[in-house]
Amino acid sequence: MNKPISRRTFLRTSMTAAATALAPWTAAQGGEFSDRIKKAVKYHMIEEDLSVEDKLKLLRDLGFQGVEPRSSFHNRIDVDAKVLAAASEKTGIAVHGVVNSSSRKLREAIDEAKFYGATSVLTTIPGMPKSGSYLENYRESQEFLRKAADHAEKQEIYILIENVWASCLIEPLSMARFIDEIDSPFLKVYFDVGNVVRWGWPHNWVEVLGKRIVKLDIKEYNLDIAMNEGMRKGFGVPIGEGSVEWDKVRQELAKIDYSGWATAEVAGGDRNRLADVAAQMNKVLDL
Repeated sequence: MNKPISRRTFLRTSMTAAATALAPWTAAQGGEFSDRIKKAVKYHMIEEDLSVEDKLKLLRDLGFQGVEPRSSFHNRIDVDAKVLAAASEKTGIAVHGVVNSSSRKLREAIDEAKFYGATSVLTTIPGMPKSGSYLENYRESQEFLRKAADHAEKQEIYILIENVWASCLIEPLSMARFIDEIDSPFLKVYFDVGNVVRWGWPHNWVEVLGKRIVKLDIKEYNLDIAMNEGMRKGFGVPIGEGSVEWDKVRQELAKIDYSGWATAEVAGGDRNRLADVAAQMNKVLDL
């Protein structure tokens, strides 16, 4: 003979069943930015001993959608461009950009990005010299980028300036002015969230730079560690466990209706390490 079900048991069972039924629907919704931000890593972060194609398959398995290699003109080359392009086509993992950093081979890097079907070249500007003219260096950097921007516009590839630890453009109004004075639709910003914490707050930068931001580098920074153990040590914490106020960053990204790539730039590793990076990005970016 069946025992009668108590009201408490009935309610608990009903709630569990309802939650189970809704789980796929809830998971499918994702977070606030799940349909707007695509996750990627720098290619050199994939440290498994695998073929290029299998490395990209690993990223795909972990939920990443793209990868960003150093250009063939960078002082540290990651991978043969033809091999990576073929692997990208086979796996569906996009090569969304190339990192050219301070290399002066910017036009060539733009052509390489075009070869990949990418959309951008990451570059940096020289730090201001201890001797010599600040203004001359500022203007020469702008003129170099202005000439390259003409080629970028023809190729429809963005030149994106990353905010780095140089001795210039270390606050957002200066960066905005530098970009605006060049006045090119293909010269914008690759905003590195962690790099600015040494001097200010990432959400303030997003507020000021606004639509100039085309892509994001994702890393963390802990000011307490930096002040006590050394400035570079501040980067050595998991994404989401430092001084970045990610909720405020997301609020500002929402205000500018940000949509695009977010690429991790942290210590790489094997499959487990990259899975951790993916989970951390999902959490702080609400993916």
